[in-house]
Amino acid sequence: MSLLGIGLFLAGLLFLLLAFGVYIGLALLLVGLAGLAFFTGAPPGPNVATALWTSTSGWSLAALPLFVWMGEVLYRSRLAQSLFQGLAPLLAWLPGGLLHVNVVASTLFAAVIGSSAATTATVGRFTLPELLRRGYPKPLALGSLAGAGTLGFLIPPSVIMIVYGVMAEVSVARLFMAGVVPGILLALLFMLTVVVLALFRWGELPQEPLPSLPQVAHGLFAVLPVLLLILMVLGSIYLGVATPTEAAAIGLVGAFALTAIRRELTGSLFRESLLGAVRTTSMIGLILAGAGVLTLAMGFIGIPRALAAWAADSGVTPLLFIFFLSLVYVVLGWFLDGISIVVLTISVILPVVKAIGLDPLWFGIYLVLMVELAQITPPVGFNLFVIQSLAGEDLFRIARYSLPFMGVLLLMVALLVAFPGLATWLPRTMTGG
Repeated sequence: MSLLGIGLFLAGLLFLLLAFGVYIGLALLLVGLAGLAFFTGAPPGPNVATALWTSTSGWSLAALPLFVWMGEVLYRSRLAQSLFQGLAPLLAWLPGGLLHVNVVASTLFAAVIGSSAATTATVGRFTLPELLRRGYPKPLALGSLAGAGTLGFLIPPSVIMIVYGVMAEVSVARLFMAGVVPGILLALLFMLTVVVLALFRWGELPQEPLPSLPQVAHGLFAVLPVLLLILMVLGSIYLGVATPTEAAAIGLVGAFALTAIRRELTGSLFRESLLGAVRTTSMIGLILAGAGVLTLAMGFIGIPRALAAWAADSGVTPLLFIFFLSLVYVVLGWFLDGISIVVLTISVILPVVKAIGLDPLWFGIYLVLMVELAQITPPVGFNLFVIQSLAGEDLFRIARYSLPFMGVLLLMVALLVAFPGLATWLPRTMTGG
């Protein structure tokens, strides 16, 4: 059988297993075993054991459970409620009023949680009831939250960046630096989108009173704890004081200290946050283990090498490659979650990326943007499910509300392609080239 036939067979087997409801990590593992057994002469036993160990034992992965646990702690605290009350007087004067709280609060929580779904859930738990109670149109409230929640993957620390960095052997710290400028720019584009949408529906928006000086001062004071936590986590990385793993530990201690100061640290919060972190980390670990076995099988078969050689010989341009790859990722986003998309494709795509001269660091930020788009793409957009659980709205209606923000994400991809320095300037500057 040709390499193309083998590739199609393995892809078909994978989607067949997923269609029958097999867990994505287990499906990847089974397809990898099938590839080794049927199409190579390599002994599966020792090779699979090595792949399982190497794919889940990297030092950089130690940051993953710590960041996830920190997010679980903050999710179960009432920090988001305080943040809403603090941001409200600071943002009420903008066109769109308190809709901007969805974007700014998501930006701030993204810088300490690292997960898109967790950011959406944490912010939406308090902003959605308040916005709807005040009379903001449901399409704007739900759509802005769906779009802004995706910032949880782009603004560091990011679970997706850690997974990509480990699989692609790219510095996680440099990936964190690379996500800052695109993340801030995307947040500003989301706010601009809110302004434009608000102008079209100006008569339906409640008129917020201008805040007094004491209210503004109280708002700044309420935002300060989150800013300090961001400074502890990201500042320690950017200043070279701590590695991402050490920064994750610092952030976790800071999250517990913050909840203790606010008198919210209870035995129940500790236990539930720990169990939540164990469940999430175990799920990601199973996916990484399955991807490790599948990557090993494809390496023995020679599919990545053949694709890289084809890309180099055919003279395909980076722009054309990114265009068609974006279409592939959009389609995958209809069926798979973000982490599954990364681990399923990166071992095949990365050799091609290197063969045509693309920077793996830049490609990591591009990939995160495409994963963000998958978060609000029906029928398996995780952010859509989160908002559905919060608001009880139809899934496809929420997707329709988020269409303008999907357009902004595609615009951000185009800007990143046109200006690669958006992702590479900061890490190049801060690490001396």
